[in-house]
Order: sequence, then structure tokens, then C-alpha cells
Amino acid sequence: MTALDARTDPATTLRFPEGFRWGTATAAYQIEGAAAEDGRTPSIWDTFSRTPGKVRNGDTGDIAADHYHRLDEDVALMRRLGVTDYRFSIAWPRVQPTGRGPAVRKGLDFYRRLADSLLEAGIRPVATLYHWDLPQELEDAGGWPHRETAHRFAEYAGIMADALGDRVATWTTLNEPWCAAFLGYGNGVHAPGRTDDLAALRAAHHLNLAHGLGARALRGALPASAEVSLTLNLHAVRALTQAPEDLDAARRIDAVGNRIFLDPVFHGRLPEDLVRDTAPVTDWAFVRDGDLEAAAAPIDSLGINYYSPSVVAAGSSESPSPWAGAERHVRFVPAPGPRTAMDWPVDADGLHELLIRLRDELPGVPLVITENGAAYDDYADPSGNVKDPERVAYLHAHLAAVHRALEDGADVRGYFLWSLLDNFEWAYGYSKRFGIVHVDFATQRRTLKDSARWYAEVIARGGLAEE
Repeated sequence: MTALDARTDPATTLRFPEGFRWGTATAAYQIEGAAAEDGRTPSIWDTFSRTPGKVRNGDTGDIAADHYHRLDEDVALMRRLGVTDYRFSIAWPRVQPTGRGPAVRKGLDFYRRLADSLLEAGIRPVATLYHWDLPQELEDAGGWPHRETAHRFAEYAGIMADALGDRVATWTTLNEPWCAAFLGYGNGVHAPGRTDDLAALRAAHHLNLAHGLGARALRGALPASAEVSLTLNLHAVRALTQAPEDLDAARRIDAVGNRIFLDPVFHGRLPEDLVRDTAPVTDWAFVRDGDLEAAAAPIDSLGINYYSPSVVAAGSSESPSPWAGAERHVRFVPAPGPRTAMDWPVDADGLHELLIRLRDELPGVPLVITENGAAYDDYADPSGNVKDPERVAYLHAHLAAVHRALEDGADVRGYFLWSLLDNFEWAYGYSKRFGIVHVDFATQRRTLKDSARWYAEVIARGGLAEE
């Protein structure tokens, strides 16, 4: 009997291994609210969301889903769903308001209480140290393009390991550093809203350095049994045709979208073609001796966030672009098929492609799907029900792709559905709903969507039934 045969429910046709981690995920700025309470100071997202024209409808995360005050209710929801793990992020300015110096006790106590509540509910806490909410004071001092920010992150990692190391066994250093670097500093659609290709490349390097230094700080303070991870939003890049110029376009995007993080973290090197491609922007002189070795600190697993693939061809894209010069040679082509409310194509094969690529390129590195989900325009009907069949179909297809990757030899240890709650969706404000729990933002009432009930059934049976 193989691990995939471990479950016995006859209605379950695609069984997942015993011990597979069934989770859901959120991020601090998107759900917590309490933006100015108990010592928390502004992050770059507080500043960005208050800048006219940056966030749809002028929305901010000041209240969001009010998780800071509704922690117990939200943990009870997770317990009802039967999730085994919960991936949350820590708001850096809630625990270390200036990004330097001692922590704020009330901030630490909030996360201690969250971890304790999860453990009491039988749910494993999974902490992410950085999900984009850089303390504004560190941005004012230069932000991620500034080398010192990486060292400040390592100090913060050590503080959190000391505070929660007895409760939290799994730690992720960074969430989607590509977005932090290239959407924050390249095309400016995310905080802090800068448009500077050189700043984006410097930020990417210093995020890699921060990951390595942070991982080392975690190792120095956590028990040997603790798991240290990194989460990347790797791009499933496809060339429109097999023509050499289209294949080269895909190579360029793979370099600045994927290998700019994979190569330093797992091989201690910069991709040679990335350095050539970006020569008009920088000579990479900001990479100092020892940086790449530090970035390659060993980790226990790699988190993958996946939503949709990218199709590219030779050509050029509009500027400002997040691709640090690659857009001069690359045209993005709309993928065919259905789309989510984000106008992202629905294509579960891209997730399978990524998992098989990582199986081959990173043998021995366990993989975890740390985000996967979809936004749709769902709503509570007059009877209070929230029907979201499109989301159920999306999730079913992507879990089936994970199962197929397991059968093909990929070492996938878990799946974290994005997201538990409808929330502040960054530059889209409250206009896009990713949650499997509907949130009425006027009343903060939580309502399980049909997708939440479906996911609870998947968890209970340990796999997927016939569609």
C-alpha cells in the first residue's frame, strides 16, 4: 500500500497521504485591523493606502476583518472546518514599531494568544514573519533597496523566535519577495509605490539576504525540531510558440520572476543570464562578498503560492513594468479559458508544471502549497447562504493537480487554501473576495460559503470525491 492509498472512504477517489497538512492562510494587514492600537505604528501599507488613488475606493486596512478583536471567533471557525494548520503573518510594526529595538509586549501577547488558541483547538500555528508590512520608519530610511533593512529583519526574526518559539514549530521568513520587490519598487502598484528598476533589483537581493540572515536567527533561537521555510510566488511561464524569440521571452521572465530567488536561496549564486539581461539597469555591485552564501542558509521546505500561469511572446510591454527591463523584449499574452474576478486565467495545469519542475530541480526539498485560491463576485443571498460553485470548481481542479503531482513523485506535504476570510485585497481594497468565509464588512458578520463546507468535507475524508 502506498501513502496515497491510506484513506479508506469509498467515496474518495483521490486520496492524499496520511499526515498531509490541510490548512488555510491569511495575512496580518489584510485581516487584523486595529491599525493604531496597543503600540502598533504605520507600515508602508498604512501609508500607501492613505495615498489618494493608490487603493480602490480609498480603502484601508484600518479595520479590515477586525481579526485583532475577533480572534476567538475566527479560530472557532477554523476548528469547525477541521483544518490541521493555520498560516498567519505577524505584523512587524505591531511587535517592533520602528523596526529597531525592543518589542512591544501587547503586540507579542496578541500573537501568543493566537498561537495558544490554535493549539487548544488542535490546529498547528504556521507563522510568516514578513507579508509586506514593512515598518514605515524603515522605508523612510531606505526600505528594501537599502542593505540595512536585511539586518533589521534578522533582529526582528530573533525577537519573534524568542517570543513564540515554544508555541510555533513552523516559520516562514518571507512571503512572495517578488511582489515586495517588483510590485513595490518596480511598477509601484503595491506599497511603497516606487517606480525604479534599480531599486526593485536591489530590493530583491536584500530580501534574499534578509531571508538567509533571518533563517540563521531563527535557527539560533528555536528548538532543533522547528521547521524554517520560505514562500515564493513562482511563475508558471509558457512561451506562446516554440519560436526562438518566444522561448527567449519565457527565459527572461523565468530569470527575473523565478530564478532571481531560487538560485541564490538554493545554489548560492545569481543566474548568469539575469545579470546579462539587467546590465542596462545595474552591474550588481551592491552584492557583497558573502551575501549569496548567507542567502543560501538551509531551509526545511519551500512554500509555493500559485494562482494562474503566464503566457509570453517576443515584443514589448507597457511601462512602468515590474520586470526590471525584461518588458523591453517581452509581451504578455492573455491565456484562453475562464477567468476569476481578478481577471486571472483558471489553469490548474500550471500548478502541476511548477511542482514537477521543483521535483526535478530541487530534489530532497519538501514542498508545501502555501497559497491557492480564487476571487469571485459572491454574496450572501436573502436566506444568508453564499453559493460559490466557481470557487469550488477552482479548488477541486487545483487539488487534483496537486494529487497528480504526488503520483508523479513530487514531495508535497500540505495545502493551504487562500483565504480563510474575505479581506483587504491590497490595491483592490474590499472589492475582491478570496475567502471561503464571507465577511460583511459593515457588521463583521462571518458566514461560511459553500466552498468552506466543501473544503471541510475534503479535509474530513482526506481527499477528493468524484466531481
